[in-house]
Amino acid sequence: MAATVDGEERVMAAAQQILKSLGTTKADTNDMILILSTFDNRLSTITDLIPDSGDSGTGESPEKNETLLDAAERIVLRYGGASPSPNSLSLPWEDSPEEAAEYLSAVDDILRLTEDLSDLSLSDHAQTPVAETLDRAESVLQLAMSRLEDEFRHILIRNTVPLDASRLYGSIRRRVSLSFASNDGDSISVVDDFESSSVDFDHHDVSCEDRRSIGSSDDLYVDLVHPDAVSDLREIADRMVRSGYEKECCQVYSSVRRDVLDECLSILGVDRLSIEEVQRIEWKVLDEKMKKWIQAVKIMVRVLLSGEKRLCDQIFSASGLIREVCFSETAKGCVMQLLNFSEAVAIGRRSSEKLFRILDMYDALADVLPELCMLFPDESGDFVCSEAEGILKGLGEAAKGTFAEFENAVQSETSRKPIPGGEIHPLTRYVMNYARLLVDYSETLNMLLGEGADVVHPEGDEDDAQYLNDMSPLGRRLFLFISSLESNLEEKSKLYEDGAMQYIFLMNNILYIVQKVKDSELRALLGDHWVRKRRGQIRQHATSYLRASWTKVLSCLKDEGLGGGGSSSNVSKVALKERFKNFNLAFEEIYRNQTTWKVPDSQLREELRLSISDKVIPAYRSFMGRFGGHLESGRHAGKYIKYTPDDIENLLSDLFEGSPGPMNHHPRRKLSVGA
Repeated sequence: MAATVDGEERVMAAAQQILKSLGTTKADTNDMILILSTFDNRLSTITDLIPDSGDSGTGESPEKNETLLDAAERIVLRYGGASPSPNSLSLPWEDSPEEAAEYLSAVDDILRLTEDLSDLSLSDHAQTPVAETLDRAESVLQLAMSRLEDEFRHILIRNTVPLDASRLYGSIRRRVSLSFASNDGDSISVVDDFESSSVDFDHHDVSCEDRRSIGSSDDLYVDLVHPDAVSDLREIADRMVRSGYEKECCQVYSSVRRDVLDECLSILGVDRLSIEEVQRIEWKVLDEKMKKWIQAVKIMVRVLLSGEKRLCDQIFSASGLIREVCFSETAKGCVMQLLNFSEAVAIGRRSSEKLFRILDMYDALADVLPELCMLFPDESGDFVCSEAEGILKGLGEAAKGTFAEFENAVQSETSRKPIPGGEIHPLTRYVMNYARLLVDYSETLNMLLGEGADVVHPEGDEDDAQYLNDMSPLGRRLFLFISSLESNLEEKSKLYEDGAMQYIFLMNNILYIVQKVKDSELRALLGDHWVRKRRGQIRQHATSYLRASWTKVLSCLKDEGLGGGGSSSNVSKVALKERFKNFNLAFEEIYRNQTTWKVPDSQLREELRLSISDKVIPAYRSFMGRFGGHLESGRHAGKYIKYTPDDIENLLSDLFEGSPGPMNHHPRRKLSVGA
């Protein structure tokens, strides 16, 4: 911005030599100074080099003050003040650094003059010419400030660095990458299940170039204004503050930068909405806005506001108070816009699908809150921090209330339509996927659910009551609402008329619950005792299923009622035919029904088939061996002895597949008596 020092010194030295060689009167010298300064404005300060014994208390004579003011005024008018001269120049300062340096030098001269004259005007020896010169100097200074204010605005606008979404998101990715590198490889999890993904940035998305560029915390900032322009802005701000125009300077800065931050919020997808508008938004749209808010609050606090704070510190380095005022006036609006949205969410209608996104918002705000408060250390910061803390508390209450709403929904779900095939109920899938996602928020939920919570013990189970005492707040709540789910499933099992199918339904659903617990962090919360107890329930239901489903079939394979006094050789063929006929009817009915039943878990399905085979096949094989010969040799034997033991075993493999199986696809082999 400044002309070269060597050149200026040579001009000044030459002019001084001319004045000394003249050796004329003081009046002649002053006239010569005026003449010389018209050729080169750098000579306007040559009066500093000429000794004067007749000064008026400022170190300068009235004539010399007038001379200096004349020279400075010409520069101000030449380059445009509030009312520039017809021949004024007004190029952008970046395009005319010499003009900028000359103008600022003239402003410095006027400032020094006004300061000196102001001191003199307060003295007892103040003269009328001093006051007149001071008034004139202040008028010229006012013209100059108008130009500086315009230049400050233009430089700030022209040099604002354009920001887009990719650049803003990239700044957070670099921050996450740096954090990842400093945390011994702890990655940042991305939850994207159950349509409730948490919003964060995986370090694997950061390019190698971005990783190499991270060398210090400074790399986390983005340039909000081109660095080359910062020094120009500081030069102007210093002079406006020194001249008493700090309010105008701060207003210009804040108005320009506020617009930039508002645009950044728009880029990040945060719209300016009232609380009423937010609460009217349909859930899918609101969900997207909540995700964008979570990203935006991180970027706004850690990148944009941190950068804005640094920019204020650089431009207004001469005054700490003005730095704080400018930053507060600039940043407060966008912060309140973010907080207003989260407040609208916090007081909105509670529904279970919102819980994870509310928890994400809570965690994001809690994470940046200390940094946010550090950015606002003055009185305005007290307001911002108290607002943010209040809204954080509101989000926490919303999360707890939404959790309770979910628990109530599980308890009160009263659908009366049985699930075909005894399959896993949609409620079971929903609740357990929901519970698994809750584990990702264990730290937050333990804190929120533990605040003033009383331990609730299940009725009639002392073991569970003691077990609950040792659990975390989240573990207790999960235990209780999964218990509510199990009670609900017990009621839903009664919708099936077939008692055996009730047990298939319960086995399917309890096993699904156990697997979701066993294969996730839920196991650490609920414990192995919980898992063992549910596995025991599955075994009990399996036993009950066998009893309810196969007792009638097995009763057909008993000796009682066949006659013969306990001897297989004297049995009644009529009774024997009836017994085989009843067995076939009972078995075929079970086959028709239970091939349509569904056991999704392959291991449970196979275990049930084996349990059935272990009971039915030996009994049928024994019955055939003792009594099959009485009918095999007779007419229409195939009408009664329709299946070999191997046929029965093969047919049992069709059970629980969820689709009807044709019984004739297993060809009957010729029976060998005693097989």
